[in-house]
Amino acid sequence: MTGAPVRTLLLWCPDWPVLAAEIVDGVPATGPVAVLHANRVVACSEQARADGVRRGLRKREAQGRCPQLTVVEYDPGRDTRAFEPVVAAVEELVAGVEVVRPGACAVAARGPSRHLGGEEAAAERIVEHVAQSCGVESQVGIADGIFAAGLAARAGRVVPPGTSPRFLADLPVEALGRPALTDLLRRLGVRTLGDFAALPAGDVLARFGFDGALAHRLAAGRDHRPLAVRQPPADLAVTADHDDPLDRVDAAAFAARALAERLHDRLAAHGLACTRLGIEAVTAHGQELHRVWRHDGLLTAAAIADRVRWQLDGWLSGGTGRGGSGPARPTAGIIRLRLVPDGVIAQAGLQPGLWGEAGEERERAHRALSRVQGILGPEAVVTAVLGGGRSPADQVRLVPWGDERLPARPGEPPWPGRLPPPAPAVVLPDPLAATVHDVAGEPVVVSARLQVSAAPARLTVGTARPAEIVGWAGPWPVDERWWAPAEARRRARFQVCLADGTALLLAVEAGRWLVEAIYD
Repeated sequence: MTGAPVRTLLLWCPDWPVLAAEIVDGVPATGPVAVLHANRVVACSEQARADGVRRGLRKREAQGRCPQLTVVEYDPGRDTRAFEPVVAAVEELVAGVEVVRPGACAVAARGPSRHLGGEEAAAERIVEHVAQSCGVESQVGIADGIFAAGLAARAGRVVPPGTSPRFLADLPVEALGRPALTDLLRRLGVRTLGDFAALPAGDVLARFGFDGALAHRLAAGRDHRPLAVRQPPADLAVTADHDDPLDRVDAAAFAARALAERLHDRLAAHGLACTRLGIEAVTAHGQELHRVWRHDGLLTAAAIADRVRWQLDGWLSGGTGRGGSGPARPTAGIIRLRLVPDGVIAQAGLQPGLWGEAGEERERAHRALSRVQGILGPEAVVTAVLGGGRSPADQVRLVPWGDERLPARPGEPPWPGRLPPPAPAVVLPDPLAATVHDVAGEPVVVSARLQVSAAPARLTVGTARPAEIVGWAGPWPVDERWWAPAEARRRARFQVCLADGTALLLAVEAGRWLVEAIYD
């Protein structure tokens, strides 16, 4: 290994997994938030740290230290997607950016320092530009090598050239980011990077292996790895401006077909195909319209044109749903139309069905449902997705037709307190108020210790006549989010069978009986 470390500028966004959860999922990063992976905290917000939450804590211990803690599951895809605009903002000022990890990117410092008036001026300019463009706070560190620059960024420092080994020497060995090696070094009495760098390289290799030898070079400031420059993604979107506003469906459809063919040709030139299409339009009055269409296959030129035509028909027709419930018609004609391939894959990246393509019948059904969405909106056609939860209503989520069918909660491992099978056939969107009495006509109540005052004998739903209960099971208790008083929920559920053969799922909460679901 030869070569001197490259003078490196590294931009670091503190607590990036927490910020990504705010950007993508809307979780407020100003409150106590913790990101968990394998039931341990991997990142937390500043407010959570003030309440005693630290990286490496188990979920239960973190919630014990901070009862108001908001828990978010670790999602590297979410972190990467949210960081892309930050990298793009940096690339507006400098070239040759390497993404070290979501939340950190690096660039050779020589270019920015020459063009932006010195290293400190370049650091300030980049931090300010990222804040203005993305609304994200960041820190910049400059040192010899990516490793030293990353540690300098955490302190917001510019380490003078040639002094990186001295800067690293006083830092604790935990800065290496290798917990197993750090623990072993601590037990051997090696507490700082300077102590570790002073050890003979041959002895380090023999005792700690190749990874230990690499860490030894980093501790000594001999990080010479060249930057892996990122290739900015090609701009695949296509745009068409119209001097005469498009206010008729037939004229808009003609323009849509030409634009769809341009998009398809551009994707084909890059060996790509579209699976998710963004349609954007701007009217003569400045109104902006946007809709995303998804498809589980490859969108051909004709399929792209169809979806653009359907969407324009839905926008320009306006209010054509039942009772005029469709989206409102734009106040003026469309002067700009833009197609954005939000999801692309390699042309050979989609595995067809066992017998070839999906089939004409399936495509015809997909076109019909997509046509309804184009007129009435994406929420007009939904499908059910099963996931985790303790009650039937929690286990089902309705997603628009064409969207990714991902459960909101993982189905496994089993949820404590989950109802036993079979599942009810009908889950009521709004539970019905009910009353339950015993054979003496007294209301049946459930104590805090889940003791039933008497066997349920009669059920009255709303204003209907009382029905005899011939069988019942329960209670099954649920005590959810007890650590968050505003979201806490405690209830007990029963399964009852009526004399006419009807089976119901009942719940009692705060002394009120509710009918939640009906069994087939």
